[in-house]
Amino acid sequence: MKLPRITLLAALVLATPAAAQLQLTPPATIPSPAPDKQKPKEAPKDAAKDKPKAAPHTITKKKEAAPAPKPSASPSPTLPATVIPAPATDNSNVDLVFGAYQRGQYKTAFDLASARAKTGDAKAMTMLGELYSNAMGIRRDYAKAVEWYKRASDAGDREAMFALAMLRMAGRGGPVDKGEAVKLMASAAKLGEPKAAYNLALLYLDGQTLPQDVKRSAELLRQAADAGLPEAQYALATFYKEGTGVPKDPERSVRLLQAASLADNVDAEVEYAIALFNGTGTPQNKPAAVALLRKAARQGSAIAQSRLAWVMIYGDGTPVDKIEGFKWHLVARTAGKGEPELDKQFSQLPPEDQAKAEAAAKKWLGTK
Repeated sequence: MKLPRITLLAALVLATPAAAQLQLTPPATIPSPAPDKQKPKEAPKDAAKDKPKAAPHTITKKKEAAPAPKPSASPSPTLPATVIPAPATDNSNVDLVFGAYQRGQYKTAFDLASARAKTGDAKAMTMLGELYSNAMGIRRDYAKAVEWYKRASDAGDREAMFALAMLRMAGRGGPVDKGEAVKLMASAAKLGEPKAAYNLALLYLDGQTLPQDVKRSAELLRQAADAGLPEAQYALATFYKEGTGVPKDPERSVRLLQAASLADNVDAEVEYAIALFNGTGTPQNKPAAVALLRKAARQGSAIAQSRLAWVMIYGDGTPVDKIEGFKWHLVARTAGKGEPELDKQFSQLPPEDQAKAEAAAKKWLGTK
């Protein structure tokens, strides 16, 4: 049975890794393009005449960018709708509970889980905690969620341990108890719960709830990354790129970015695109890099939108398309990721081209 796509990982509002702001380094006198949601237009036949004499050759990070994810000082977790992984059991009754849950039949899942919990089934208890904490099929009751998560946790269920840790961290269903939350996360991590290992790694990195220990953080990230958690793969990639808690290893960093990108981690897509564009830790492949930037831009990454703008305007790795490029620049600018140089170049466009780019940006933003 497949695991649900959304997990309790999203509940911890410590920081998940965020891609650092990226910057192309084109010649100062040459404008940069902005990406578009639509398929890039074919370059005009005389594009070669209009194409800038020089084009950007590298994509880099700004110096102020954070090398690795950092947890925030005061997490305020909110539990998502799908937390419980498929039960590791052949018990058909438990599978019925999970099946009802996956189909959105929460009242049925609640009734079935209640019956199974009476027999001491830990997975059913965890399901009841999930349903109570997220008001699925029943009124939200954090106190009861804590009760069921604790019973399942005491029975050795690692997902319940992590869920209970999140509630303790947030002070839901009881007072805030970070000490207990950390113990529960550590126990869940030892039992192989990747989300617990990842979030525990962030706590060691932050150095507020736990003493800062970047090596221990790296070990926990490796555990979660090896289990296939995209957020951990991305975070560990930044560690290997910067040499945080591990030796610098660009090739390993890129392999992790690639894995996280395949799982649709947007930040990883942007970083992997940069590695491909520059040939850092992997053979250079600008068309593939642009394709990833376009994908991330369409997923809402303002950084990808800004970088895609540059390459489309310059035609580096993709045909020149200034209308599409400046469209993406205008979109990125609404999120604070615009570039003054592109503003200057935009002002020099013919009025009709400015109007086209603005109309395309408004359409993308849904403001037209």
